[in-house]
Amino acid sequence: MNNTASFSIPLSLRASGSALKIIAILSMVADHCAYFLMEPDAPFYGVLRSFGRIAFPVFAFLVAEGFAHSRDRMRYFLILAFSGMVSEIPWLMLNGADGTHNVMFTLALGVAALAVFDRLCEHGPLSFVGVSGMAALAWWLGTDYDWRGVLMIFLFYILRHGTMRPWLERSSTHFPSQALLQIIFTFPLMAHYGIAGAMLASAVIFLYDGTRGFIRGNAAKYAFYSVYPAHLLLIAALI
Repeated sequence: MNNTASFSIPLSLRASGSALKIIAILSMVADHCAYFLMEPDAPFYGVLRSFGRIAFPVFAFLVAEGFAHSRDRMRYFLILAFSGMVSEIPWLMLNGADGTHNVMFTLALGVAALAVFDRLCEHGPLSFVGVSGMAALAWWLGTDYDWRGVLMIFLFYILRHGTMRPWLERSSTHFPSQALLQIIFTFPLMAHYGIAGAMLASAVIFLYDGTRGFIRGNAAKYAFYSVYPAHLLLIAALI
């Protein structure tokens, strides 16, 4: 227990999955408002874009956690895919027919990659071929964050606390972060979109305490998924 002191943080600073969702939503909205509504030389544009880089890594992390805890993984995939289809309309309104597709499809393909991995993991290399195929499909379709997004979700999943090996127990005053390995191995992917944003996202993920938090029940869950298309539609109406 003593040799983990440098990796421990006070319990008062821990963050539930719900807290991470709220941070990611605020980051996403700030990023899209800056990108679509502000000029690059406007005050705080760079600050908002850097803050906005928190969103996807945290969402990718939460998808990996959600998949691990889901009792109906097909339903989880279908919810993300349906959200992607709904979000495609405001996405096209903002981006035009440029051949790209919204990030919900990336998250859905990430879930599909994890399902393939779990189904084929006993076959060794074949499972990684399946994951690579999903990443390639994201690239081919031009989904937001494309293959890097799928790979990030996959790394968060295989390096999570319950997948690899148990982490040390919490003490009464501190708990060791379960996300240290996940951050180390996904940081190069996060850093592709900006070092400052990658560091902020890593800090948020590091605080995760493994609990669901206050966002519970179907109503709250579907409200959470509706934020993405709703805020894109609002931004499109303001342009």
